[in-house]
Amino acid sequence: MRQIFNKYFSLVILLALIVLYPKFSKAQSADLKRRMDSIAQAEEPKVIAWRRQIHQNPELGNREFKTSQLIADHLRSLGLDVQTGVGKTGVIGILKGGKPGPVIALRADMDALPITERTPVAFASKVTTEYNGAQTGVMHACGHDTHVAILMGTAEVAARVRNELAGTIKFIFQPAEEGAPIGEEGGAALMIKEGAMENPKVEAVFGLHINSKEEAGKLIYCPGAFMASADGFEIVVKGKSTHGASPWLGVDPVVTASLIIVQLQTIVSRMTPLAETPAVVTIGSIKSGNRNNIIPEQAIMTGTVRCFDTKVQMKIHEEIRRIVKNVSEGQGATAEVNIVEDGYPVTYNDPALTEKMIPSLVEAAGASNVALTQKRMGAEDFSFFEKKVPGLFFNLGGRPKSTKPEDAAPHHTPDFYIDESGLIVGVKAFCHIIVNYPVLK
Repeated sequence: MRQIFNKYFSLVILLALIVLYPKFSKAQSADLKRRMDSIAQAEEPKVIAWRRQIHQNPELGNREFKTSQLIADHLRSLGLDVQTGVGKTGVIGILKGGKPGPVIALRADMDALPITERTPVAFASKVTTEYNGAQTGVMHACGHDTHVAILMGTAEVAARVRNELAGTIKFIFQPAEEGAPIGEEGGAALMIKEGAMENPKVEAVFGLHINSKEEAGKLIYCPGAFMASADGFEIVVKGKSTHGASPWLGVDPVVTASLIIVQLQTIVSRMTPLAETPAVVTIGSIKSGNRNNIIPEQAIMTGTVRCFDTKVQMKIHEEIRRIVKNVSEGQGATAEVNIVEDGYPVTYNDPALTEKMIPSLVEAAGASNVALTQKRMGAEDFSFFEKKVPGLFFNLGGRPKSTKPEDAAPHHTPDFYIDESGLIVGVKAFCHIIVNYPVLK
């Protein structure tokens, strides 16, 4: 009888534990996140200091040597397994939690842009370099300095509680998000090629991007297609040189290029089903000649195609080639079209993963500071990571509350400015994702 009682009693205890364990687990998880938030808040001055150091010492794609060294030294000081030189200058830090669980990756990009800074901050960049044959300043005009600082801060918080974390976190610091120098490979694609998502194999990836138009500390997200694909193209129009006073003796590539530019705008306005999917065709540069009274031999244009649908993307490529051929022949010129068809894919946030991770964003920023947003025509090579595994890429606001959205300088401009008060929200968001993903997956 005692044996039956003991067996029955043990079964009751086991069932009680099964029922109560999730409650205990949730309570422990909530306590862990509170402590991580507290650690993050205490580390905020460090995060801001890192951001300013990186901002003052910007480096272009595949040349992020000082930035990589700063990151690697920090990760090693935390006891992480550190890999350097991945994808040229990339750094990976691996933190193994004290409990079994999945492998996730958190990513930050490191490179700056060839822009001369014009902001009034004391830590403004004074760095100059030669880019494409011309002298230019170098500036973190897209906020990658904030991304690095946020991820460094996240690594520090996670390392302080590693024994309580489930699974493994890969901290990926990526070079050349803005594109590698001419003739070089780089960016996310190269890091993936060199094994960034393997050993251990990543099953989900997360990233954020600062946004100068959104209020500091706010988080915005979009399930599904979030940012556009991006293909670059070059058009070389070849004419016949002559004196500017006698254009009838030559074939003017400048006029031909101008007609091509006008006709290219009809691809989106007249040939693309905009009610179904947005698209953009932009000419970003045109170069020709060197004197006012000489009609040159050729004109070179470069541009970009942005869209969210592969069929539309291929149709746009086809129309570019058709228009260039027909217009140039109509003017007695010839033309070559080179389209980079392996540009950035669509940045696609896995809808199921996004839905599961929204509570993490809410916990970090507060419900009133988290909002659904629309597709963006900008592109991101974080999309290459999302081609490998499900991912979530979201935006963190960096606009001062006193500044109207229309007055905030856009990204990639000399006056680009970030309010640092919201950076800690980025750290907390990543920390909550680290804790929540193993439970919610």
